Amino acid sequence: MSSLPALDNLLKIYHQAYMDKLGESPRYYPRGENSDCIEGDYADKVNSDDNDDLLVFWKPVKRAEVGSFENVESALELKLQVDINEFYGAHFSAPLLFDSQWGEGELLQAWSLTDFEYLQQNIIGHLMMKKKLKQPPTWFIGVLGNGEQMLTVDNSDGSVWIEIPGEEQSEKLSDNLNDFIKQVSPRVAPPELHVEEPMPKLDHPGIWNRIKVMWNNLKRS
Repeated sequence: MSSLPALDNLLKIYHQAYMDKLGESPRYYPRGENSDCIEGDYADKVNSDDNDDLLVFWKPVKRAEVGSFENVESALELKLQVDINEFYGAHFSAPLLFDSQWGEGELLQAWSLTDFEYLQQNIIGHLMMKKKLKQPPTWFIGVLGNGEQMLTVDNSDGSVWIEIPGEEQSEKLSDNLNDFIKQVSPRVAPPELHVEEPMPKLDHPGIWNRIKVMWNNLKRS
């Protein structure tokens, strides 16, 4: 049984919310990155040369085997909260837009296996930066509002907080990740095509660019 049943439920009602309101699956700009999530003939076009503005319909796909962060733990000699495996490794999905008592936000998910590997690199970078700043280890799960506030998990006890890049966690939102996810609901909205600076091939569109911008700001400070 999943250790994050609230995430399983959110993914189920997320897709259904779009079907109920718009009569279609959620749409997403994958920027040439293929995924098992893509529905219909778009899967044949996603690898074409000119695909920055290609929209795809998608739905979450459960992975046959849950992805593991053991390689991250080994690289950093740090034991991570077990929820990180279920949160990022149980499904392939586009970022999830949500409404909550704290405002609008997005929860990160891995779009593909390549995306999952890139995510692991970003988690390592985040944890190394926290160590450099002599701050307790955390790992991010998404953003609030315009992306200036990260949603992060306290690795010592699994609680969910708001965190500003470069600072320690500032506002506790929930005692654990499952309870936090219970408190958000799907936000039905049109897909957003983010205008970005040129990035390495493995960079993820959309929400990943927000994380990149936040970390660039931190490195300059």
